[in-house]
Amino acid sequence: MDVRYAPPQFRVFGKTHIETLPQLQTLDPEHRLQMRAVAEVLPFRVNNYVIDHLIDWNDIPNDPVYQLTFPQPGMLDERDLRTMRDLLARSAPADHVADMAKRIRLKLNPHPAGQKDLNVPRTAEGKPVPGMQHKYRETVLFFPLAGQTCHSYCTYCFRWPQFVGMDDMKFASKEAGALVDYLREHTEVTSVLFTGGDPMVMRTELLEQYIGPLLEADLPNIASIRIGTKAPAYWPYRFTQGEDADRFLRLIERVRQSGRDMALMAHFSVKRELETDVARLAVQRLVNAGATVRCQAPLIRHVNDNAENWRDMWRMQVRLGAIPYYMFVERDTGARGYFEVPLAEAYDIFTRAYSQVTGLARTVRGPSMSCTPGKVMVDGIADVNGEKLFVLKMLQARDPAWVNRVFFARFDPRAAWMDQLRPTLGEAEFFFEAGLRRMQEAGSGQVWREPSLRVA
Repeated sequence: MDVRYAPPQFRVFGKTHIETLPQLQTLDPEHRLQMRAVAEVLPFRVNNYVIDHLIDWNDIPNDPVYQLTFPQPGMLDERDLRTMRDLLARSAPADHVADMAKRIRLKLNPHPAGQKDLNVPRTAEGKPVPGMQHKYRETVLFFPLAGQTCHSYCTYCFRWPQFVGMDDMKFASKEAGALVDYLREHTEVTSVLFTGGDPMVMRTELLEQYIGPLLEADLPNIASIRIGTKAPAYWPYRFTQGEDADRFLRLIERVRQSGRDMALMAHFSVKRELETDVARLAVQRLVNAGATVRCQAPLIRHVNDNAENWRDMWRMQVRLGAIPYYMFVERDTGARGYFEVPLAEAYDIFTRAYSQVTGLARTVRGPSMSCTPGKVMVDGIADVNGEKLFVLKMLQARDPAWVNRVFFARFDPRAAWMDQLRPTLGEAEFFFEAGLRRMQEAGSGQVWREPSLRVA
């Protein structure tokens, strides 16, 4: 056994460990108190691999992986931070702390982009199907109940409500049968994405109980099965040694033998996550087993807002046989004020990184906003008749007729999200807005099933 890849005992740390973790004792006690205040509102979970192998403790609080995983005082509004800090300082009753935390969370746009209304699929009888989302015609998202946590939490995560006890905000399902039934009825779906949380926190035996029925059912429309995961970065041992790791590789082979693609949508935020021997081995084993490994992450202030990181990360991914896929824009939820990067700056970072890689890495797309109408990419900044403007492209959309449409917005150096952009060149509104209003009024985004939602 190669000791470099032998998995240590998995240990996880949360808000109760902030005052006791040895690595945090160099911080001022007031700073740790503010960290605890943030951790009462937003989720905090980090494991020993991240602590021992990814964070440079001589560079905190500036270290990017530390910013990526540990709560930072700037993640809350100053007034909210002071309120939570004072409650903890005077040892307020736990129910008072929890009540204030819930009030603050509700101000943080916990479910952006229509997740709780337009994305929820329904049966032929009109009943909602729990634990699933169906935003784009060809792709269904499935949230396995046992996969609604992660090996570590990202501080920027747009699905943070899943982890803080907001039960009315949670997606989860334990029924693989409901998924199969839905896919039989919706033959337009060609791809299923298992997401969470992180489905790779589950043992392979349990994961097989969700994927196996898809392979055994008569579903000729399903061409690919995807798993969204950050395990190769946060706990790469999941793929390197032991019977469960080997069993997962055999599951990949089983999916491939069924004539389908098995894709790992791997989240790598910083190049350091790919620099350890065990992380590289994990990616290599996945690729060698037949999985397609596509890499994506959002552009995050304090974490990866520099072109060199993205350039080096894309180069590493290609070298390992993985495919650079997306640079996302930080979503309009949670601690967005701390993490967001203006679109103009994001485009500049993307362009500088993109210009320094070969065509093999230029499979990557971005910067892309996963907003209510769809995935909108900033494709350029142009000057038209003396007016500076953003060139935008709809990469994916609720209405398939919108896909690949190019459109324009007034240039605004401070704009960081779609709702901060305004149409230009004489247009009163963006081309998709009338259709989106129809969907919102009808409470359904499935225009391919309800043509009446389209704009004539």
